[in-house]
Amino acid sequence: MKLDALHSLIEQAGQVIGKTWPLYGFVTSNPLSGYEHIPFHKALPEAMLQLGNSVYPKAETFRKAYTYGEIAHEILIPLLEKNGIHESPEYCLQLMESDHDLEIQNPNQLELNRICSKWLAAFLDEGVSEWTMPGREQGFYAAWRNLAKYDRDLELFSNSHIPKTAAEAITLALGDVPEEIKLSVLKSHLAALPGWTGYIKYRMETHTAWQEQFPITLKEYLGVRLWIAKILNLDIKQENNETPENDTTGLLSHLWLTAWEMTWQRTLLGALKTAKHSTDAAKVKLAAQFVFCIDTRSEVIRRHLEKQGPYQTYGYAGFFGIAMDYKHPNSGVVRKSCPPILPSAYEVCESALPERQQDFKLFQKRTNNRNFFTYLLKRMKNMLPATFGYVEGTGIGYGFAMFIRTIVPGFLYRRLHNANPAVEGVCEPKLMPKNMVNDHSEIPLSEKVAIVGSAFKLMGWREFAPLVFFVGHGSHTANNPFGSSLDCGACAAGAGRHNARMLARLANEPAVRQALNHEAGIQIPETTVFVAGEHNTTTDEVTFFKGDIPEGHGPQIKKISEDLTRVQQQVTQERMPFAHRSVNTAERQAGDWSETRPEWGLAKNAGFVIGPRSLTEKINLEGRCFLHSYRWDLDPEGEALEAILQGPMVVTQWINNHYYFSAVNPQNFGSGSKITQNPVGQFGVVQGNGGDLKYGLPLQSLYISDRESYHEPLRLSVFIQAPRNWVSRILNRHENLKNLIANQWIHAVVLEPEQANKAYACTPNLDWEPIEPQIAHEAELEENEVAHLVFAQ
Repeated sequence: MKLDALHSLIEQAGQVIGKTWPLYGFVTSNPLSGYEHIPFHKALPEAMLQLGNSVYPKAETFRKAYTYGEIAHEILIPLLEKNGIHESPEYCLQLMESDHDLEIQNPNQLELNRICSKWLAAFLDEGVSEWTMPGREQGFYAAWRNLAKYDRDLELFSNSHIPKTAAEAITLALGDVPEEIKLSVLKSHLAALPGWTGYIKYRMETHTAWQEQFPITLKEYLGVRLWIAKILNLDIKQENNETPENDTTGLLSHLWLTAWEMTWQRTLLGALKTAKHSTDAAKVKLAAQFVFCIDTRSEVIRRHLEKQGPYQTYGYAGFFGIAMDYKHPNSGVVRKSCPPILPSAYEVCESALPERQQDFKLFQKRTNNRNFFTYLLKRMKNMLPATFGYVEGTGIGYGFAMFIRTIVPGFLYRRLHNANPAVEGVCEPKLMPKNMVNDHSEIPLSEKVAIVGSAFKLMGWREFAPLVFFVGHGSHTANNPFGSSLDCGACAAGAGRHNARMLARLANEPAVRQALNHEAGIQIPETTVFVAGEHNTTTDEVTFFKGDIPEGHGPQIKKISEDLTRVQQQVTQERMPFAHRSVNTAERQAGDWSETRPEWGLAKNAGFVIGPRSLTEKINLEGRCFLHSYRWDLDPEGEALEAILQGPMVVTQWINNHYYFSAVNPQNFGSGSKITQNPVGQFGVVQGNGGDLKYGLPLQSLYISDRESYHEPLRLSVFIQAPRNWVSRILNRHENLKNLIANQWIHAVVLEPEQANKAYACTPNLDWEPIEPQIAHEAELEENEVAHLVFAQ
């Protein structure tokens, strides 16, 4: 086989797997992203054949939703009949319940999986092992070839019969395979370990430092795997004996899912229709404005904050429009702090404030001491000669620390949270072009103006309060390998505080304000001050960075902080309605090393609303919707809408599909239970002592118990207040967006602003079909009452 043809085959085969992101930067993404060019209802059966996994919610999940009115009878029945199914809902549920869970296993694949997992774990280690696999700098295939004779599973006397290159190994292994099934053979071997191969794909596409030093490719992996099969005389093209669920139950599952989603859409539309919306005519003197991430967890805190006083809130992607990497002063590590789909144009580093030079030196000293102590402990634990003495000598100390962490985790969290020195108090961020970091040159004024102006344009923002807060978000948990999955997805699974500080600093520059007024007509009063903060999504505490608070605003900041303290109490009580002293409970969960559910993250996400806050401010969305501020009347060319659909909408689709697939099959698409997980190489986990690298969310992020689901697996419904011809024009310009909506990986609903927000749903052929809201049976809403997003009971 020619090399070009082989590369093409491997590239096509690689489409069956998604990317597995490392735990320290756990970015949620669609595990079936390679199928997005195929309609959802056709892609899932094909994925089932390749991956051998169930891809629809279980019948008991549909039964529960139907019982509670979340699948409306009047929507389900016509949908079933339209597709030729005239049986009762109960009969349909029984038919789906009788279909067994799909588990396709090839005996040959199982043996190959065991051996390949062992080699991959050794090669891909990222600094955990004291004794590393030799020869890794040569690449995976070459390193394996040199060491294969020492593998007792292979029983080789030498490596002389192993081909010198991966391409040659694959070509020889495929020698007897008919041409027409070679692609399916390669697909099956990549799909056999989707977690490991997904991580290889991640390293190939993101060009990490580890990849640069120790390269690995899908070609090398296939070369190793297929040659091991040849050594062990295993048939690489053996067909699976079992078949996926039958066509009838597959169709039923898809129709029930669609009915569930249609009910959700119409219920939200009903809430939008009945809620009393505020108008621009009702002017109030604002004390402050807040910009939160579009994250679903921000919806709850925004709703409670707006009721505290003359506050206005906005939703914006949590990286605050700055495509940057951040260099942490504690470790010197540079990490991406913007969406993975966006190349980083800038790097941010910290420099000491002129008046805080001594404090900065003290900060550095404490940081260095802490880093050295951490390094020393790790070395003592891992070095073989020191382990016995180390355990004997430190056992009492570790035992006492574990006792404290177990008995009073909340108290320990508060002490450590307040004791950690904050870089924000002694430093200021500096934004530099990626290619000029060594020159320490800040970006030009024109780019600063573009960043700040773009933020206000996308949010449809024209009037400014005396204080404006950009609030990033991050999660704080203990002993949680999946901690980064609770951070900001728009910041590549990091905290958004650095981006918030950077945007506040830019917006405070007089030259930037002057240029904004001159070039874009955006007038920021001289009295307006921008301040950065962080929303801790585990405890719902909002803090402001002391170094960024200007003099003379002490009383206002104090009043706002008091209001935010009340908001924290209300939000935690809403999240944990049966908790006594809910804030203390949240802090305990943040510091408890044995807590498997520190917070629910983005579980139950189902909608994305793109429009002004006036659309939703009178509705309790129950933390189920992403909210991006947007005003179509201030976006005459539709450029801001196009940016939102290309960026935030794609990211929310990643999040939604990751939660969907992890929920419908937590063992295969998720990562199973945290209780039986073991970390691997610092970047992932496996179940037990080996097997595939887990690439989804843990069971405890999705389920209340081992069987009772908390997350409702629905495809994302995107509600856009804008003319539908604008949306059509944007979709026709971007093939990836067209695929997502036409193939129904997400649902698009337009609220026509010049037709009193009449709703139109986008069909698979990109036409627009009017849909009617489902009005909940509730009493008339009072003027200041908040409507709840409720389902018919």
